Amino acid sequence: MARPLRIQYRGAFYHVTARGNERKKIFLNTTDYNKFREYVKHSQEKHRFILHAYVLMSNHIHLLIETPEGNLSRVIHTIISSYSTYFNKKRQRSGHLFQGRYKAILIEKDSYLLELSRYIHLNPVKANMAERPEEYPFSSYRSYVASESDAIVARDLILSMISTEKKKAPSLYRAFVEQGLTEEIKNPFSKVYGGMILGTKQFIQDSLKKLAPETLHKKDVSARRQLHASLSLEEVVHLICSMLHISAKEIHGKHNRIRSFVITILKKQTSYTNSEIGQFFGELSYSAVSKIVERFEGELNADKELRKKYEKIKTDLSNVKG
Repeated sequence: MARPLRIQYRGAFYHVTARGNERKKIFLNTTDYNKFREYVKHSQEKHRFILHAYVLMSNHIHLLIETPEGNLSRVIHTIISSYSTYFNKKRQRSGHLFQGRYKAILIEKDSYLLELSRYIHLNPVKANMAERPEEYPFSSYRSYVASESDAIVARDLILSMISTEKKKAPSLYRAFVEQGLTEEIKNPFSKVYGGMILGTKQFIQDSLKKLAPETLHKKDVSARRQLHASLSLEEVVHLICSMLHISAKEIHGKHNRIRSFVITILKKQTSYTNSEIGQFFGELSYSAVSKIVERFEGELNADKELRKKYEKIKTDLSNVKG
């Protein structure tokens, strides 16, 4: 199974979901729900993360998390492993409680935090488990719109996005959420990029730059093809250079075999045009790029070791390209 790619850094925001194995229930009674909240609190004390919104459904969970320490994996591992141990011990069972690995979508705060909180709080209504979101007891919604406090939830950031006036914010937030009861609200996850990032194009590009090139070309990274599609030509060249273990400076200069190698890879394995490739390498004409590729393909046919190296880079790049 492909391993989900995690982009972790200080101050990152995530929408985290985890489902019961074979979609079975992970909460069987009120005690279970409360116990899970206890483990969330314990993880907060241990790892200093911030929970902005949540809902605990019978067979899955949604958490809207901020990680000031850049430690999402440790946060979720503490919660899920602790709760799984409790659940299995209480029911005298063994095996996985949750289905595979949890899913974490990196989100752009200013664009999607408010919208995702509404999605989370409307989950019980959409699942026909409550007629109104405030009727469902196992979510953070009541702490947003009523006087009911919730020790594990930080409401101020999301409420400040509704109004700068603290007294008005809860009622305005209620109206915002309830808008989803009468109007068709587009699912925000329809805009998720590469299965793991939700934000503007600039946010996606900035987020991907936080990944090391060697992380991107591992074969077990999920959604790798779509991830590569957002990289600029310069970033793709940098990625190829890292695969060849050379510096970017080494690919420039006329009659340079390494330059011909990279140009051929770009031409044959990416969607960049001759003009784009030629401009990157110093105003090479369309026909000049074609000739370089043609000559180098001749070298590949004559040199077994060179061909082997080329095929290796082609395979690695195909794991991340768009």
